[in-house]
Amino acid sequence: MRIVLWHGYLLGGTGSNVYTRALARAWSRLGHEVVVVCQERNPGAYDLGGARVVRPELPENILPTFVLDRYEGLEPRLLQELTPEERERYVEANAAAVRAELPADLVFANHVLLGGPVAAATGAPYAVKAHGSELEYSMRGNAELAAWGRESLAPATATFVGSAHIRSVLEQVVGHVDRVYEVPPGVDIEEFKPEQRAAALEHLLDEARRDPPNPGNVEERLPDEGNAERLAAWFESDERTVLYFGKLLHNKGVHVLFEALRESGSRAVIVGFGDYRAELEQIAPPRTLFTGPLEHRHLAHLLPLCEVTVVPSIFPEAFGMVAAEAAAAGSLPLVARHSGLAEIAEGLEAEYPPEQRGLTSFETGDARDLAAKLGRLLDLPERDRQALREAARRAVEEHWSWEQVSARLLQPFTN
Repeated sequence: MRIVLWHGYLLGGTGSNVYTRALARAWSRLGHEVVVVCQERNPGAYDLGGARVVRPELPENILPTFVLDRYEGLEPRLLQELTPEERERYVEANAAAVRAELPADLVFANHVLLGGPVAAATGAPYAVKAHGSELEYSMRGNAELAAWGRESLAPATATFVGSAHIRSVLEQVVGHVDRVYEVPPGVDIEEFKPEQRAAALEHLLDEARRDPPNPGNVEERLPDEGNAERLAAWFESDERTVLYFGKLLHNKGVHVLFEALRESGSRAVIVGFGDYRAELEQIAPPRTLFTGPLEHRHLAHLLPLCEVTVVPSIFPEAFGMVAAEAAAAGSLPLVARHSGLAEIAEGLEAEYPPEQRGLTSFETGDARDLAAKLGRLLDLPERDRQALREAARRAVEEHWSWEQVSARLLQPFTN
């Protein structure tokens, strides 16, 4: 198939950015011809499996977003704050870029808004992948945007959601939509895999030494200066480590993790960037290491060094991708039990021994419950923890590998 994959943002970082580049790579490896239409200025930094990248010029450099962030050369503006004219100009500029790549067997667009309107304006057969970000941060409670999203999805051949939770949110926000398919995001099980401690540390430090300079850590999207030295010193001790990686926003619940760490006395590595970092650094318990954002090339080796990865979000999540990546790499996930995270917990529980199924999740926002579960996981004998690691890896291979996921996304168009 020839597929045009539209994504309005970058190919690095978290969430839909990682989803897009992984999907482009997986489809390319399956033999499909893939063109990615996005705003990435350095596509050569990523393995896209041979997919080609096209970057449209945006009218007045305005980039509609759901959470304000910084984008080189662009002016990010909240979608709900744009005028109808600004939205329409953005849609037409992107639709024109997609039409220039036609004919195609499929236009696959990320985000109900503005991916749905962009794809609809191309005149080609299209599918839309709904993410939680646009639904929760921009569309919920906004009747005009909800109606636009509903109208854009009506002609789509398929609308994909990553979890039962997002299926429910989609219906709450835009109303009933036909031809909705539930397909979770995927994990690169070749990249995220268990690794012996010595090799993992050596590879992690090699990657950290390759990081670009970041004097004073002024560039929040770059790893912190001196990470190689600080990580080497940190892992000189074989004391068990708890990991968090993701955006540093209040909704991500890192402050709940900090409360639990004070109670349990465990040490932790905190990976990510965001407007909550400064406050988190002020309230962090002793023996907490911040690294700034890390790419997959770092995380693939950091995860095997960390016994437990906590996902403490207090706001609904479309899917627990970080938990699935952790499970693939041998770091036991412990997630807040809600929304898409609960579905990850259920997938893991199906593989865990009955007596340890309660160690996949904790009550949302409950630092005491989190501390208790952390303590139990960290105190397990090594043989029991290894058995859980193997069980978690099996769950990922069965449910969340990109090879399976990318093929499932094409089933409505090949059957």
